[in-house]
Amino acid sequence: MTVRAATVRLVRMKLVVADKISEHGMALLRETGWEVASPAAGALAGEMENADGLIVRSATRVTIELLEKAEQLRVVGRAGVGIDNIDVEAATHRGVLVMNTPGGNAVSVAEHTLALMLALARSVPQSNAAIHAGRWEKTSSGTELRGKTLGLLGLGRVGTEVARRARALEMKVLAHDPYVTPAAAREVDVELVSFENLLKRSDVISLHTSLSAATEKIIGAAAIAQMKRGTRLVNCARGELIDEAALAEALRSGQLAGAAVDTFAQEPPTNSPLLGLPNLIATPHIAGSTAEAQEEVGTQIAQQVRDYLAEGLIRNAVNMPALSAEQYRRLRPYLELGERLGALVAQATPSRSFSRIRIRYAGEPAELGSHVVRSAVLVGVLNCVLDEKVNLVNASEAAAARGIVVEETTRRRERGFPNTLEVAAGDDGREFTVEGTVGLDAKPRILSLDGIELEAPLEGTLLLTRNRDVPGVIGQIGTALGNLGVNIATFALGRREAVLGAEAIALVRLDGAVDESIAQSIRAIPSITDARLIRLGESSKSKTLTSSPAR
Repeated sequence: MTVRAATVRLVRMKLVVADKISEHGMALLRETGWEVASPAAGALAGEMENADGLIVRSATRVTIELLEKAEQLRVVGRAGVGIDNIDVEAATHRGVLVMNTPGGNAVSVAEHTLALMLALARSVPQSNAAIHAGRWEKTSSGTELRGKTLGLLGLGRVGTEVARRARALEMKVLAHDPYVTPAAAREVDVELVSFENLLKRSDVISLHTSLSAATEKIIGAAAIAQMKRGTRLVNCARGELIDEAALAEALRSGQLAGAAVDTFAQEPPTNSPLLGLPNLIATPHIAGSTAEAQEEVGTQIAQQVRDYLAEGLIRNAVNMPALSAEQYRRLRPYLELGERLGALVAQATPSRSFSRIRIRYAGEPAELGSHVVRSAVLVGVLNCVLDEKVNLVNASEAAAARGIVVEETTRRRERGFPNTLEVAAGDDGREFTVEGTVGLDAKPRILSLDGIELEAPLEGTLLLTRNRDVPGVIGQIGTALGNLGVNIATFALGRREAVLGAEAIALVRLDGAVDESIAQSIRAIPSITDARLIRLGESSKSKTLTSSPAR
């Protein structure tokens, strides 16, 4: 997404490139006639005193102390996706724009994925090792990928690039991604299927999804048991997506013919049960580390920083400096509310799949800037499922790229709660709806869920249950949680009508670290029809939405 800043500085500027980037990127910066400095690490702080822009990779840490030395700094550019080495909150507070380069290494990761798939299919590492050991072994020639079915868990940037290359190998490609529409999948000749369908039909499964509470160890013993015997598994996404012990057992038993991983749950993987298995190929998290990828991200960030300082053009920003102090003060609680409602919808929608999001505004959310609140809702939805985190600047673009339609309406102020926000998600069938407001303490609160009135704080770890309204259910939930050692912070109830057996909902806020297995225990209670954990942040601590005006 591209937006134009309000002002443009035409004076000569200074850029500091703290980490090595491509020569082409450096040439782009020098073409401006500005001062371009590449200081040694010990001299960085001194160079920052009069710097307008800073470019880093992963080595340099942009801390609050460094930012405090840079009184006129306007932009920090990260050549790469991750921004863990940048204090974005401190940068935002100081009115410093932070940019990164998402997608710059997508092709490199996709090609590495295909390389691992081919190596698995033809036992390349084993044949290479035999030759070097003086053995000439021709007992097995492997298998072709042509005509095989590839299952992609995730169809984002990398997944799409893998799909294109797999189709060139004449593979049939399936994908499971609840946030990609069938129309978007058809554009790359991919069939969208359920997770279970993908497991059962695929000859090769490749992981390209983000890490979340729902996807952590998504490839475990139960998932592997549903795969065809002899399936091959590739992971160039996140190591935590796989239960390594279950994968090791499947490789030893022959349930899986082989696996190739570029990432581990812990890196370096000194204690991984996968190490030493003959049918495992492992690489040290290098899928995106090609010369071309480094050239691309270096050139891209140089272009972005140059365009911002010269023309005020903003691309791939991870914070939002476009609001005045007064606008931001009044709007921030509703941005937080929108993000929480979006996250709640994304995690609570029964189908976990939708192509349409509907937003209704009443009162201040509409008056102050519904387009920004809209982006906050999308931030909450998409950050539950995407590996590359979105923000207020690029949330709409990310939703559009996945074929998600956003509908917006406003309504008059209503008695009781005049300033409300309603978010619904669905497709051509059932729609899931939540409504909330901002309390007198400026914290987000939920007012109703699927049309059932229910008021509760909208933060922390929540247990959402549906049940038939019969005596004893509340007590059974409390007893079950107590037996599991989980403390209840708040307990909110609502029912559709005052009739025995009617549909009822409970939203229970839980203290401390809560395991996903708790929901399964609650679902075992008679009269409970559904139970799931919803993980939200703590109020007034969201870094995703933080923004401040230019100084």
